[in-house]
Amino acid sequence: MMRAIRIQGSALLLAAPALASEGEGPGLLFPTINLLLLFAVLFYFGRKPILDFFEQRRRGIQDDLAKADALRREAEERYAAWQRKLADLDAELASIRDQSRARAESERAQIVADATAMAERIRADAIAAIEQELRRSRAILHEEAADLAVELAGNLLREQVTEGDRERLVTEFIERIERSGAAAGR
Repeated sequence: MMRAIRIQGSALLLAAPALASEGEGPGLLFPTINLLLLFAVLFYFGRKPILDFFEQRRRGIQDDLAKADALRREAEERYAAWQRKLADLDAELASIRDQSRARAESERAQIVADATAMAERIRADAIAAIEQELRRSRAILHEEAADLAVELAGNLLREQVTEGDRERLVTEFIERIERSGAAAGR
């Protein structure tokens, strides 16, 4: 049937200008038929390509929408992941601060303990050094006192002992030696 319409339409298209120039028939009938036939031919031959074009266009738009939706979901997932990381980061920073404070307190306590122990050692060393210095000073004082006493005794003896006292001391000394020699010989 379409073929018959096509053949008739072609005949009318070819005949329309010839009929219009002879003045036969109404003046708008043939141009209207020509226009209708043109639309019919365009519709018949152009329908499938146009439908294919719009179908491909619709599929392309659907694909673009699907891709956009997938990208939106992926972006939302990334955003959620970054939000979780940000929350975790705040918690991790708080944990690091707490650990740093605890470590600093521990190190402070250790430093105080070390300083206290060192102060005790220094105090003990100082006391030992003072005691040693006191003993040495006492020994020096005893030596000096003994030397001074010997010197004073020597001076006193020189001043107070006379020549007769010296002879008597020598005689007594010799007698003692003789007695001790006699006692040893027995």
